[in-house]
Amino acid sequence: MNLPTLRQLRYFTSLADIGHFGRAAEACFVSQSAFSTAIRELENLLGVQLVDRTNRTVTITAIGQDIAVQARLCLRDVESLVEMARGHEQPLAGELRLGVIPTIAPFLLPRVLPPLRKAYPDLKLFLHEEQTQRVYDRLMEGELDVLLLALPYEMRGVEVRELYRDRFALACRRGTERVDPDNYRVSRLDADSILLLEDGHCLRDHALAACKIRNTQKVRRFAASSVLTLIEMVDADLGITFLPEMARDSALLRNTRVALHPLTERSYRTIGLVWRKGSQRAEEFGMLGDFLLEHR
Repeated sequence: MNLPTLRQLRYFTSLADIGHFGRAAEACFVSQSAFSTAIRELENLLGVQLVDRTNRTVTITAIGQDIAVQARLCLRDVESLVEMARGHEQPLAGELRLGVIPTIAPFLLPRVLPPLRKAYPDLKLFLHEEQTQRVYDRLMEGELDVLLLALPYEMRGVEVRELYRDRFALACRRGTERVDPDNYRVSRLDADSILLLEDGHCLRDHALAACKIRNTQKVRRFAASSVLTLIEMVDADLGITFLPEMARDSALLRNTRVALHPLTERSYRTIGLVWRKGSQRAEEFGMLGDFLLEHR
C-alpha cells in the first residue's frame, strides 16, 4: 500500500488552515508550484478530490475536511514520537508513565514529586494508580513504563530495584481499650479486632505476613476498600490495623485520633521499582530509584 508522506500531509493541513495556495506554500517555505504538485500527488494517491480550485478561492471538499482532521492527528503522533526519542538524549526527560499502588501513592508522592519536578523540569510524568496486579498487567502490555510497588509480589519478565524497607506500625485510636500499644500482642486481641484492606491490596497480605497474624479469627470479615476508609474505621474505634511507616504525618491521618506505634524491625514491606526486562530505559529507572531513596 502506498502511503502519504509527512510532507504531503503537512502541506495539505497548511492549505486547509490558510485556505490559499500561495500563502500556504510560503508558510511551508516552498515554491507554490512544488506545493501544488504535492497536493495533486496526495489527491492521486488517495483517489479523492481534496480541494475545489477556482481562480479566486480554495475550498476544501467534505472528504478533504475529514482527511485534514486525520492528517493533523497523524502529524501530532509523529511529533510525539520525536519528542519521546529526544527525551532519551538526557535522563529523566520526556514522557514517563509511572504506575503506583494506592498504599504508596498518598504517602510518598506528595513528598517526592515537588523536588522531582524541580530537579528534572523536562520530565513529563504521567501517574496511574491501581492495585498491584492491574498496574503489572499494564506494564507488560506496554501501557506503563515503570512501577512503584510494595514487595514481595510474584511477577515474571521484569527487573526489580529494591529501594528500602518500610516498617509497619500498629494503628489505633488514642485512648482505645481494644489494645495496649505499649504491651501489644496479637494473642491478646479480641476476635474481630483487626481491620484490613479487602483482597487485591497487597498491603493486606504484607500486613498478615509481616505482623505474624496467623489467627484469622482476630481479623474482621468486613474489609475496607481503601486506605482512607481503613483509617476512618480505626478513627471510629471499630478496630485496630497496621499501616506502613510512610503513612506517619500524612494528610490522611491529619484531623484524626489515629496514632501509630512502632512494631518490631522484622515487621516491614519492601518498596521498589519494577520495569520490563530488557527495557532501554533501565539506567534511567535506576536514577529514579536513587532520587526516591534520597528524598523519601
